[in-house]
Amino acid sequence: MRHRNILVLSAALSALSVGASYAQTPGAPPDRHEGVAQRGVVRSGDGPLAAARVTLYQAGDGTGSGARALARTRSDARGRFELVYEQPSDPKAVLYVTADTAKRPHRGRAGHRVSPVRLTSVLGLPGRYPSIVVNERTTVAAGFAMAQFTKGSEISGGHPGLQNAAGVSHNLADISTGDVARVLGTAPNGDRTSTLRAFNSLANILAGCTAGETCDELFSLATPPGRSAPRDTFQAAADIARAPGHDVQALFGLASARQEYRPALTSAPDAWTIALRYVGNGHELDGPGNVAFDAEGTAWIANNYTFDPDPFRTACGSRILSRLTPTGEAVPGAPYRGGGLYGAGYGVTLDPQGRVWVGNFGFQGAGCPLDADRLYRSVSQFTPNGRPISPPRGWRRGGILQPQGLMSDREGTVWVANCGGRSVTRIPHGRAEEARKVPFGDRIVKPFDVTVDTRGRAWVTGNGTDNVGLLSPSGELVRTVEGGGIKRPMGIASDSLGNVWVSNGGVVVAPCEGTTPAMLAEAVVDIVTRHVDASVTMIRPDGSTPRKPFVNDGLFLPWGMAVDGNDTVWVSNFGGRRVANLCGARVSACPPGLTTGDPISPADTGYTSDGLERNTAVQIDPSGNVWLTNNWRTVPVQTNPGGYEMVVLVGLAAPVKTPLLGPPRQADGPGGHRS
Repeated sequence: MRHRNILVLSAALSALSVGASYAQTPGAPPDRHEGVAQRGVVRSGDGPLAAARVTLYQAGDGTGSGARALARTRSDARGRFELVYEQPSDPKAVLYVTADTAKRPHRGRAGHRVSPVRLTSVLGLPGRYPSIVVNERTTVAAGFAMAQFTKGSEISGGHPGLQNAAGVSHNLADISTGDVARVLGTAPNGDRTSTLRAFNSLANILAGCTAGETCDELFSLATPPGRSAPRDTFQAAADIARAPGHDVQALFGLASARQEYRPALTSAPDAWTIALRYVGNGHELDGPGNVAFDAEGTAWIANNYTFDPDPFRTACGSRILSRLTPTGEAVPGAPYRGGGLYGAGYGVTLDPQGRVWVGNFGFQGAGCPLDADRLYRSVSQFTPNGRPISPPRGWRRGGILQPQGLMSDREGTVWVANCGGRSVTRIPHGRAEEARKVPFGDRIVKPFDVTVDTRGRAWVTGNGTDNVGLLSPSGELVRTVEGGGIKRPMGIASDSLGNVWVSNGGVVVAPCEGTTPAMLAEAVVDIVTRHVDASVTMIRPDGSTPRKPFVNDGLFLPWGMAVDGNDTVWVSNFGGRRVANLCGARVSACPPGLTTGDPISPADTGYTSDGLERNTAVQIDPSGNVWLTNNWRTVPVQTNPGGYEMVVLVGLAAPVKTPLLGPPRQADGPGGHRS
């Protein structure tokens, strides 16, 4: 059963596009005329915490206003409490409860008494909630989901990132029981990945401080490089979420000393990340290729194949466009059909009007009887509600051929990389009837991905020619860029400073223009260590590059690229079950001592997860969650090689305002670690 405090999304949501909230809400409407009583209990493990100071807050709204206390009380001898408060008038307000207790309270700034133990539960939007639990599990859930919206112990942020983050916290902990939430505790998560055990280990780390035993050690180990030490357990959880690769082994030592929450890890992870798998309705995702977010943070996902749980049964090309809520459920009415959709690849983007564009690459499993040659010559277009705008055969003007990467600029012009056509198609202001082909001849072969920089110029990767092309805003090929380690380039993304970042697959040959997916599988299946040419290249606005590319062992068949709200760089990998995070050109946003191109994620591993398989895309949502596509299985069977999940690393990146229209923009509201 879904968390009891979640409002089942109404049928009207199926028609929703812009202006609604996806944060989880209570079942009963708020009473604006009388005080609302919120009951609950404060616990550590199975034991109650008496005399805790319990406070209900309304989070700051991201306009500079801080969190506001609505009610305070103390827990009784059995840990129980009741808070009576006036319901906030803002329907987008986010409520949370803190419980401060300490066996060793100490003096903080200005001589105020400070509790080193602050346990937290995020309620969500205003309403009547059943009795809640505040414990270490709910605190870890709040700390990770709200990592990008905390400053000290205060939560604050803008819409929709803050509201969506509140919903994600309920995917980790059930605040009505204090137990693991259903999403984290059951398939495709649960015992299928190590995330549940890592989550319980993090709760055990906090439990040592709650017991009055390990607060000093915890606060020292959780201190992010170059930052002040946390002053309480909620801050510590958020700090661990923001710097998950820091002091990992020592933190695991604290976790191993406690047994309150099980099952737990038996060995230290590479980093303290929380990775959730999402599957929508459970029978729609098969080979997700890329994802794009709308203004409300819902995820639009292009699929390669028609869903089939049997990898040995031939799967033809997908004819659906998936759309998930920020918490991973299928939006009512989705997935969407029509408009010429077939076997979408890496191409999905939203334009400034919220319309969705998808490239029909023609992916299909070996043995499909359909002629892909008739189907890979179009893009599809949908309204913000998922209604097809393009005709039944898709938009076909402008020389579209095996389209892969797509990007809309801020003027609504859509750029299409024609992987099989040695060209891009420029669709000015989204007017498909005016689409024009920009041919490259032999100068750029296998154009795979495209991005738009701060000047409105388009950059396209040439996987077959080891180069990147620069096009003027009007669509003229200005130059190509070689060198700087560019080798079999795949993904490309721009930053807010005018640079573009390129993932060098090394041996990854784009499956177009005579190269089949089976050939790609054969080229990568035996690669078990990082290939020598796997790297990342930065191209400056003038087209120059550093002499050498950026290299670390978090790059393993690198494929997708994304840049977050702090201009740090994220790289997905088609091997190695890892994602890499690099310091970008804005060095002030990086940990102290790092410079451009240095790994922020562990240099030897990246951020690994056994929930990952072969990933193509990586994208950042407005809550700072990092989304990756499990595009292929680790050992792909070519009749149906697709993976079945989106994987979301919770609270790990600086939020991005969506839809993404070229360079990233910081989402509204104060992020916890922004410079």
